[in-house]
Amino acid sequence: MSEDTDVMEPGGEDKGYVLERKDVSAILYAVDIDDRAQLTALMEPLHAADIADLLEQINAFDRARLIRLYDREFDGDILSELDESIREEVIGVLKPTVLADAVRELDSDDVVDLIEDLDDAQQEAILDALEESDRAMVEQSLAFPEYSAGRLMQREVVMAPEHWTVGEAIDRMRSADERDLPDQFYHLVLVDPRLHPIGNVTLGKVMRSRREVRLADLVEETFRIIPATQAESDVAYAFNQYHLISAPVVDEEGRLIGQITIDDAMAVLDDEHEEDILRLAGVGDESALSDNVVETTRQRLPWLAVNLVTSILASLVIAQFEMAIAQIVALAVLMPIVASMGGNAGTQSLTVAVRALATKDLTGANVWRVIRREVIVGLINGLVFAVVMGIVGVIWFGSPALGYVIAAAMVVNLVVAGFAGTVIPVVLDRMGIDPALASGAFVTTVTDVVGFFAFLGLAAAVLL
Repeated sequence: MSEDTDVMEPGGEDKGYVLERKDVSAILYAVDIDDRAQLTALMEPLHAADIADLLEQINAFDRARLIRLYDREFDGDILSELDESIREEVIGVLKPTVLADAVRELDSDDVVDLIEDLDDAQQEAILDALEESDRAMVEQSLAFPEYSAGRLMQREVVMAPEHWTVGEAIDRMRSADERDLPDQFYHLVLVDPRLHPIGNVTLGKVMRSRREVRLADLVEETFRIIPATQAESDVAYAFNQYHLISAPVVDEEGRLIGQITIDDAMAVLDDEHEEDILRLAGVGDESALSDNVVETTRQRLPWLAVNLVTSILASLVIAQFEMAIAQIVALAVLMPIVASMGGNAGTQSLTVAVRALATKDLTGANVWRVIRREVIVGLINGLVFAVVMGIVGVIWFGSPALGYVIAAAMVVNLVVAGFAGTVIPVVLDRMGIDPALASGAFVTTVTDVVGFFAFLGLAAAVLL
């Protein structure tokens, strides 16, 4: 839940609002006593994102009661901020008239984001609430592939012919109907007679330039055009890499059909980072606190099954050295240390590699340099901890030979961990498999198998 939200008091003074437990309790109390006026008063200072967080954190029974009591105060921005895991449930609770009013407030890109994951019946209910022109824009966006720029863009865009002056542009914007302009926009997009975008002009330059200045003389140096079929991850990368604020979207013939703004691009980046973290942890890329027990179990069970398989592989390695372990009990005490250190080192390299692949910093041009660095780091760390564990082996068990064995195994496993933690995600990425999704299981398997084999194999060769 967001810790603070900026709101404007009636007098214009900026105030930081913090939604605390006592506020949530007061809201739920107003729901319990069926006091709509009190509920509205308590909810009024809250940002739509905070209301969405509140709905996500209370149970389904209280959520339904709150929505029904809040009724017509429920606006489209709340729907836009809701987590996808409960969005369908909330829409099902809203009255059709309330839903229609809420949806009409949203820009086309927010409507697309809202309905693309809903079932057909709920999609149709929302589309029916839109005016014909708005419905047509949303349906055209939905025709583009999922996770493409066409789905991400908003249809509302302010364009101007390349020959216009600043004065002409200002006059046209002032005379336009408010529904013809987006609530927020940052650029005027200059177009040629075929509606091909040729440049962006910031509103700041428009406002500080004289009326007779040609818009073509004010275009930004950085100008990138986004094809509607481009993957939204590539769009987000372009915004982040080239510090874009907005960018025009074009169809197959290069004609302007919409624009993407920085808030949508950054939302994609945020979603991708969250997915990577969840996938690396093996909890499913759509896991949320609002998920029920069955859904949470369904998401986690496959990853635990994969982990079970990798554990069995490591156990098979251990089984090959049963006699050595039976004769030297110290091996059973020390071998988890070698495997654990290798697993942690591999996870460190893996995390860096997956993040670098996501930001396109790890490429064919520098991959071998990065692999070499991780191997050398593994070697140095291995030598440091080899000394530590060698001393531990001598002091704890009184066996210099055992100290040498665990020291050597530590070096081997940390070097392999650095190598595997970098190479495995790179190979999976080249194969078209999400490295965040599958790398963890492979790296864990490699470090466990190598760690156990190196330690127990050296022990069997040296100590027996």
